[in-house]
Amino acid sequence: MESRYNPGEIEPKWQQVWADQGSDRAEENEKPKYYALSMFPYPSGNLHMGHVRNYTITDVIARVRRMQGYRVLHPMGWDAFGLPAENAAIDRGVHPATWTYQNIETMKGQLKRLGLSYDWDREVATCAPDYYKWTQWIFIEYLKAGLAYRKEAAVNWDPVDQTVVANEQVDADGRSWRSGAIVEKRMLSQWFLKITDYAEQLLTDLQTLDGWPERVKLMQENWIGKSTGAEVTFKTEDGADLTVFTTRPDTLWGATFMVLSPEHPLVDKLTKPEQAEAIQTYRTAAASKSDLDRMVEDREKTGVWTGSYALNPVNGAKVPVWIADYVLMGYGTGAIMAVPAHDQRDFEFARQFGLPVVVVVQPEGETLDGDAMAKAWPGDGVMVQSGPLDGIPAGKGPGQSVEKAIAWLESEGKGKGTATYRLRDWLISRQRYWGVPIPVVHCPTCGIVPVPESDLPVVLPDNVELSGRGGSPLAKLEDWVNVPCPTCGTPAKRETDTMDTFIDSSWYYLRYADARNESQVFEPAKANDWLPVDQYVGGIEHAILHLLYSRFFTKFLRDRGLLNFDEPFQRLLTQGMVQGLTYRNPNRGGKDQWIPSDRVADPSDPRDPDTGEPLERLYATMSKSKGNGVAPEDVIAKYGVDTARMFILFKAPPEKDLEWDDADVEGQSRFLNRVWRLVTDYRAPSPAPTLPETLTKAEKDLRRAVHLAIKDITEDIDGDYQFNTAVSELMKLSNALSDADGKTSAVYHEGIETLVILLAPFSPHIAEELWQGLGYSESVHQHPWPSHDPDALVVDEITLVIQIMGKTRGTIQVPAAASKAELEQFATESEVAQRYLEGKTLKKVIVVPGKLVNFVVT
Repeated sequence: MESRYNPGEIEPKWQQVWADQGSDRAEENEKPKYYALSMFPYPSGNLHMGHVRNYTITDVIARVRRMQGYRVLHPMGWDAFGLPAENAAIDRGVHPATWTYQNIETMKGQLKRLGLSYDWDREVATCAPDYYKWTQWIFIEYLKAGLAYRKEAAVNWDPVDQTVVANEQVDADGRSWRSGAIVEKRMLSQWFLKITDYAEQLLTDLQTLDGWPERVKLMQENWIGKSTGAEVTFKTEDGADLTVFTTRPDTLWGATFMVLSPEHPLVDKLTKPEQAEAIQTYRTAAASKSDLDRMVEDREKTGVWTGSYALNPVNGAKVPVWIADYVLMGYGTGAIMAVPAHDQRDFEFARQFGLPVVVVVQPEGETLDGDAMAKAWPGDGVMVQSGPLDGIPAGKGPGQSVEKAIAWLESEGKGKGTATYRLRDWLISRQRYWGVPIPVVHCPTCGIVPVPESDLPVVLPDNVELSGRGGSPLAKLEDWVNVPCPTCGTPAKRETDTMDTFIDSSWYYLRYADARNESQVFEPAKANDWLPVDQYVGGIEHAILHLLYSRFFTKFLRDRGLLNFDEPFQRLLTQGMVQGLTYRNPNRGGKDQWIPSDRVADPSDPRDPDTGEPLERLYATMSKSKGNGVAPEDVIAKYGVDTARMFILFKAPPEKDLEWDDADVEGQSRFLNRVWRLVTDYRAPSPAPTLPETLTKAEKDLRRAVHLAIKDITEDIDGDYQFNTAVSELMKLSNALSDADGKTSAVYHEGIETLVILLAPFSPHIAEELWQGLGYSESVHQHPWPSHDPDALVVDEITLVIQIMGKTRGTIQVPAAASKAELEQFATESEVAQRYLEGKTLKKVIVVPGKLVNFVVT
C-alpha cells in the first residue's frame, strides 16, 4: 500500500471493483431479509449536502446489515415527473424528457462517486413507460374498485401555470408556491381517489408504527382529523336537503342561522333573484382567497344572505341561510348550523349582521343573556331551552348532553351519530403535460371507459408544444386525443389530464422488489418477501402527504390481494437539515438580506460589506439565496468521500440539524489519516498470532478497549442510529491502539483488524484498502460483523478514589470484586489515608462501591 493516504486514488478504484463484482446486488437466498431505503430524489441536476446526508445514513445501515448476515435490498431511483421539469424545459426550450434524463445521468454519476452501495440493477424512473405503465394499471384497479371517480369540484387554480394546485401548495397569502400568482377558486371536473374510505384504518394503524417518530404520527393523526358527532339534515323552503355535521348536536336548539361555503353546490338554487348580484360578487371575492386566509379566526366576518330559509329539524324554527368564506367546502359538508351563543366565529358573524343569539348551555352559577353576551360560551354547564335535553349536564362524557342528543336524534329519525374526518378525497388531476396520462377514454355512448390492460401504457406523445399556458397541451393533439371507444368502437376522446406526481411516489418502493417485471406490476411473492421496508430515511417535509398516500396505496393493494402486510415502512428516520454559516441584515431594504460568509471581512465583527451595518451571524438551511451552500463535489475533491461521510455522521445525531463546519471536516480528514498510518505501519505476522491463555495487564486493558468498541458501536447502530457516538468510539479505539505497547501481540493484531472492520460501514473505501493491505483477498464488507466477548469486558482491578471530608486526596488500585468491607479496609490501610488520618478522629466512613471511599473526621 501507499505510505500516504490518497482518497482520490483508492475511492474510484474500489467503486469500480465493487461495480464489476456486483457486490451490492440484492441476493435471493435463505438469509433473513433487510430492506433499507432512502426517499428517492427529484432529478434536479445536482446533489446537495442534504442528499448526501440522507443517502450516507441509509448506506451505513445497509452495509452493517450485510455484515450482520442479512440479504439487503438497497435500491435507488428517480421521482422524475412533475411541474418543475415542465417549467424548466419551457424556460430552456428543450423537451422535459431530454432535460429529465440528462439530470438523471448527472445525478447518477454523482451518486456513484459517493460509493453508495446501491443495487443499480433495480433502478426505476417514474417517467419511464415501463414504470408508468403500472402506475396506470394501479389507477385502473382503483377505478374497478369504485375508489377512482370524477366530479365537479372547487379547486385551487393557478392562473399563470394554468393548472390545479393542491391546498398545501398555496401559501398563507393565497399565492401559488410555483408561480407566485394569486390562486383562484374554480369549479372543474376532476379525478379523485377515495382515500376517505381508508381514513379510519389510516388513523388506527398509526398505533402499530412503533418505529416511527411520535411527532410524525401526530402530524398524520391531525391531518386525518377524526371528529365524532352527528349528521343532521335541514330542509329548505324549496324542499332541498342541507346536511350538516356537528360535534355538538346538543346545541341544535340554539341554531339561529345556517352558513354555506360560497362553493356549495346548492348556493345557486337557494339564491333569490334580488340577492343574485351580491352573492356572485361575494363568491368571486372568496375565490381569490386561500383556505388558510379564510380560516384566520380574528379577521372581520363577512357574508351574504341567500334570501332563503331552512327549517331546524329539532324545533321547526325558520333559520336564514347565508354564505360566508369562513366555511370551507373541503371540510365537513361545506355547510354548518350556526350556534352563536356557543361558537365564537358564529357569535362574531351574528353580531356583525344582527342575527339572534339563543343560549342553550348555562354555565354553573351564571345566567347568560343572548342579547347581552360579549362573547360566546363554548364551555360546559347545564342544558336549557333544549326540549328533551333540559337540565342534562352539557358535555361529551357518558350520560351527558352530546350522548343524549345523538340518542334522541336517532330515536326520532332526525339524525344519526357518525364520525367525520378532516381528510378529503385525494384530487389527482393536473392540467399539465409531464405526468402520467390518466388511462381512460370518454365515450358518448359508454361513458368513462378504462384503457384495456393490453393497450397499456398510454404513452405520453413527444410532439407537444409547451408554453405553460392554456391548460394541458395534450388536449391540442387531435391525433392522440381522438380514439375509438375500447368497448363499442364509437369515436371517443382520451382523458387529457395527467396524474399528481404523488401517485408515482406512492408505490415506487414496491416496484424495487421486482423492478424488471414486464408482465406484472410486481410478483406478489417477491414483494411480500422483501416488504415492508425495514428502514425508511427521508425528510420531515414528507411526514404527511407522501407517507399518508404510500400507506393508502399499500392498504389498497393489500385489499386487491397483492400484498400480505398493512404498512409499507416499519421504521422511519427523518433526518435533520444541513445548515451552513451565513449572515443576515434584517434592516436592509425593509426586508432580510442574506450575506454569504465569504463576503464578511471580519467574522468577529460582521458587517454588511455594502452598508457597514452590523450583521447577525447564524446557521441556516443551505440554499443559493442565502449563499451558504457547500457543493458535495468540492468537498469530495478536497478531502475524499470517506471524510465527507465521517463528518456528516459525526457532527450531529441523524434526526438533528447539522451545522457545516470546515474545521470539523478537516478534523475527520486528520482522523482517517491517523488510522491509515496506524494500520499501514503495522506489519502483520504470518500466520496471524493467536491469543495466549494468559494476558498481561496491558493486554487485558487493550482487549477490553477493543471489545468495548464492538459493544458500544453495535448498540449505537442497532438502537437509535447514534452514528455520532459510534464515530467517537472509533476514535477511542484508534487512540487506544496508538498508545498501546507490544504492537506485535495477538491482542494488538485483533485490535487493528477490528478497527478496520468497524470502520467499514462508515468509510467503506479506506477500510477496503486497509483490509487488503492486511493480507485479505475477500472484501471487508463481506466479513461478518464482530461480536464482543463479555469476558473481555471484565475488569480485574479498579481505581478507587480516596477522599477526606469529600475532598479527593489520591487513588489506589483494588480488586474489582472487593466487597464494601474490603474496600474500606484497603482504603484505611492505604498510604494516602494513613497520611491524612494521622492525628484525626474518625467519625464515619462512606463507601461507594466501585468508585470511592470518603473518610469523615474531626
